[in-house]
Amino acid sequence: MTKVKKTHKKFGFLFFALLLAGAGIGIWCHFSAPVHKKLTLYGNVDQRQIQLAFMDSERIAEVLVQEGMEVQPGQVLARLETRRLRDSIAVAEAQVASAQAALDRVKNGTRPEEIEQAKAAVASAEAELAFADAQYKRKLSLSTGSGLAVSRQELDESLLRLNVAQARLIQDQKGLRLAEIGPRQEEIAQAEAVLLENIRNLERLCNQMSDMELTSPVQSVVSRRLMEAGDMASPQKPVFSLTVLSPKWIRAYVSGNDLGHIRYGMNALVHTDSHPDEGIPGTVGFISSVAEFTPKAVQTPELRTSLVYEVRISVEDHNDRLRLGMPATVSFPDIAK
Repeated sequence: MTKVKKTHKKFGFLFFALLLAGAGIGIWCHFSAPVHKKLTLYGNVDQRQIQLAFMDSERIAEVLVQEGMEVQPGQVLARLETRRLRDSIAVAEAQVASAQAALDRVKNGTRPEEIEQAKAAVASAEAELAFADAQYKRKLSLSTGSGLAVSRQELDESLLRLNVAQARLIQDQKGLRLAEIGPRQEEIAQAEAVLLENIRNLERLCNQMSDMELTSPVQSVVSRRLMEAGDMASPQKPVFSLTVLSPKWIRAYVSGNDLGHIRYGMNALVHTDSHPDEGIPGTVGFISSVAEFTPKAVQTPELRTSLVYEVRISVEDHNDRLRLGMPATVSFPDIAK
């Protein structure tokens, strides 16, 4: 009986020893196995903002959109008064027409009727010269005779009329020559330059007229309506504050220890408090190369005085669930450290 009891005790000790050994091996395997922990970042939704202002100073005639409205590229948001500008455009159009007529007149040259008129003037001057010459010669012959029928004063007057007739003939001949040659190239160039100047002035006013309408540059949402109809607009005063709908990104920060796990183009999932179970896919689009202190607005488990690196995760928010400044949590399914 005693021998049987001793045998049972030996088996009990052996079983207990095996049990302890198995437990030890299990604990050792548990603590020695690698622990897979996913990288999680915390940040905020960021979007581009546009402060939209008119290019000229004028009174606002009408504002066409309200806050919260989605606007498309090229959509007119507001207009300025254009009465004075329309008057300036009418004057510029008249100046262009006048300059064009002057250029056409110069290019067309002298009309045939004007040339004939110049020829007639030359013929008239020739006749006057012949008459003056005959008068002078007759009085000259009379003054040299014994009777002295012509005084010295009459002879001088006749000579003066002869010189005047010669000068007038030369003048009319030069005029005929100029009429036959036509305008100078310099006159044509001057007329073209005047026309071009007036055209440029008209184009400038037309461009200014198009600037009287304030249009949306991209697809966006009107965040703030800063001015109303009747206000005096200027390039320094924004009329609207627009929030660009796409792209959106999450501005997050990663510690130096985890920086090596993140790469450009890496897939990410963005979760918000409103939809914690619905992740929005995104990709890493920017990794800062300069360390900075953690911003106070970012809720991270690490100390706020630790150095971190900025990371931007670009997302395509097709359902428009993300809002500017909204807190977001970013996870990386492909990272296990």
